[in-house]
Amino acid sequence: MNTAVVTGASRGIGEAVARLFAEQGVHVVICARDEASITAVAEDIEAEGGSATAMRADVRDEFDVERLMETASRASEETGIDCVVANAGVYHGAPGETPLAEESYAAFDDTLRSNARGVFATIREAVPHLNEGARALVPSGGIAREAKPGFGAYAVSKAAAEAVARQFAADLDAAVGVLDLGQVETELTNHAEGRAPEDVAPMVWWAAGEADAETVDGAVVGLGEWKQATR
Repeated sequence: MNTAVVTGASRGIGEAVARLFAEQGVHVVICARDEASITAVAEDIEAEGGSATAMRADVRDEFDVERLMETASRASEETGIDCVVANAGVYHGAPGETPLAEESYAAFDDTLRSNARGVFATIREAVPHLNEGARALVPSGGIAREAKPGFGAYAVSKAAAEAVARQFAADLDAAVGVLDLGQVETELTNHAEGRAPEDVAPMVWWAAGEADAETVDGAVVGLGEWKQATR
């Protein structure tokens, strides 16, 4: 693997994934809404001997995403993008405390635009630049498939993101899959108790190249499958 794109890489899962991929010799093209934060991550990766290109991009804006993928394609020296991790996401409010009946229309719309439409834009704009054998991965969680009280628009958005991934898997030659990373302790989850981002990043690395494409394509791959395959 030569070039990977990771969205929402200024912190949490995205940052951990970008750092691990860079450690493995992959040139990572990373984005986030906050230019200063994403630039700092890239500079840190470079200081540690990795290779990174940082770009301020908002996945709600397809023109930002288009430029991101064009940048990644140029960074790959025209060999194409090997992997896209559509990680960027938002949660408006405290996890478990945002029942759907109390969600504002603004929060609902922005959550869907970021977490579902953002996945659509990320994969759609990557398609012209994907090389043969490329993979697109969508981090998710059980809340997308098993409703729990208080997760409102976020749960809806993750279910929609998984549906987007399944349809791309049906339509594209590239392998597109969902990774159920379980509960991860990040700022997005209000640091709820869970695994550290650094502990789940290896699962993303495995799915990006070590796993058989058939294992990932059109599937929801969980921690159990990863641990069984790598033990």
